[in-house]
Amino acid sequence: MLDLSVIRSQFPSLHRPAVFFDNPGGTQIARQSLERVNKYLLECNANHEGAFATSLASDAILEQAHHAMADFYNAASPQEIVFGNNMTTLTLHISRSIARDWRKGDEIVVTRLDHDANVTPWILAARDHGCKVSWVDFNLEDGTLDLEDLQKALARRPRLLAVGYASNALGTINPVAKIIQMAHAVGALVYVDAVQYAPHGPIDVQKLDCDFLVTSAYKFFGTHAGILYGKREILQRLFAYKVRPATNTLPGKFETGTQNHEGIAGVLGAIEYFEWLGREFGNQQVEGLLESGYQGRRLELKKAMTAMRAHEFELSRAMLASLQSVPGIKIYGLTDPNRLEERVPTFSFRLDHLHPRLVAEKLAREDIYCWDGNYYAVNVTEQLGLENDGGMVRVGAVHYNTLEEVQRLKEVLLKISAG
Repeated sequence: MLDLSVIRSQFPSLHRPAVFFDNPGGTQIARQSLERVNKYLLECNANHEGAFATSLASDAILEQAHHAMADFYNAASPQEIVFGNNMTTLTLHISRSIARDWRKGDEIVVTRLDHDANVTPWILAARDHGCKVSWVDFNLEDGTLDLEDLQKALARRPRLLAVGYASNALGTINPVAKIIQMAHAVGALVYVDAVQYAPHGPIDVQKLDCDFLVTSAYKFFGTHAGILYGKREILQRLFAYKVRPATNTLPGKFETGTQNHEGIAGVLGAIEYFEWLGREFGNQQVEGLLESGYQGRRLELKKAMTAMRAHEFELSRAMLASLQSVPGIKIYGLTDPNRLEERVPTFSFRLDHLHPRLVAEKLAREDIYCWDGNYYAVNVTEQLGLENDGGMVRVGAVHYNTLEEVQRLKEVLLKISAG
C-alpha cells in the first residue's frame, strides 16, 4: 500500500494547493529526475565522444539511461532503446525507415482510438508509397477497440498495424498482447504507442512480442524526451536516415544529431524514482513477479508499477463514482466499475450544455487543473460527434493523486452543475 505523504514528498511541484488532474497531458517531475538534470548540466554538460572528462562522463550517463530504459521495458538489450525529442518526432522519423520498402498496393492499419501521433505519420508514409490505409473503429458506447473490425482489416495481410496501449482520450486499455498475436499471424509489424499507459502499469516488450513500442518520459514523471523500443534484428535491418559522420551501430544509428542529453539524464532519474518506489512499497507483489523471471532493477520496476496500479484502481473507482454523482454529466468510455482493469484513471466527459473550455476554466479557478478539447485524439472526438463542439473535459489521476483530491473535484463539479 502506498504512503501518499511519502510519495508526494518526492515531487517538488506538489507543495502548491493545486490539484493536478492534467496528468494525461504531462505529469509532475520526480525529485530524482530533476536532480539528474541539474547534476548533468553542472557536472558533465558536453557533446558526444570527446576525449575529455565531461564528455566521457556525459557518454556514461547516456549509456546508463539506455540500460535503465531497457530495464523499464524489459527489453533484451540496451541497443534496442532509441532516444528522441518525443513520441511524435520519433514516430515520424522511424516511419520513414519502416516504410522505405513498402510498395504501391500494400496496406497498413491504424485505429480511430489512437492519438494522432500514431496515425498521421503512417498515413503520410502510406501516401508517399501509394499504399492503402485501413481504419479500425471503436465501440462508441464503451470506448473499446472493435476487435472484429480489426480482424477484418488484418485478413488483408497489411504490412503494419499501429495501435495504442491505452487511449489518451477515453482511458481504454487495449488487449495489446492479443492484438499483437493477431497481427503477427498475418505477417504484420506492430507499432505500439504506450505513452498513455506507461505511468499506469508494467510494460514487458518481450512478453508482448511487439516490434516497436514508444513512450514519452514527461508522461511518467520525467523530462521531455521520447524513448523508442525496437527489436534489435529489425533496427539492424532498417535503413537509417542520418548524416554521414553518424554511427551505423545501434542505438546511435537512429539517434540523429546531438541529443537532449540533460533530458535523457532526467529519464534515468525517472527510472531511479520507480526503482525507489518498488523497494519501498512493492513488497506485496514479489512472488508472482519472481515467477516471471524478473531480477534486480527489473524486478524493482515491476514491483513499483504493480503497486501503483493497485492504488490507481481505488482512484479510478472513486473518480468514476464521483463523476457519476454529478447531475447532467455524460462520461465517455468505460463506466462499468467491474471493468476497471480495462482502463487507466483517465476520464473524459461533458457537463450539460456547458462548453468544455468553460468547465475547464471554472475548474482552474478552483485550482483544479485539467484539459479540454481533443488532446490530439482527433478521430475519437470526430467519431463521437464532438470535434466541432469543443470536444470533452478530461481529468486523469496518477499514483500521487489522493482520494481527497477526487472528492474536491466532485464538490466543484457539483457546484458548477448547480450553476
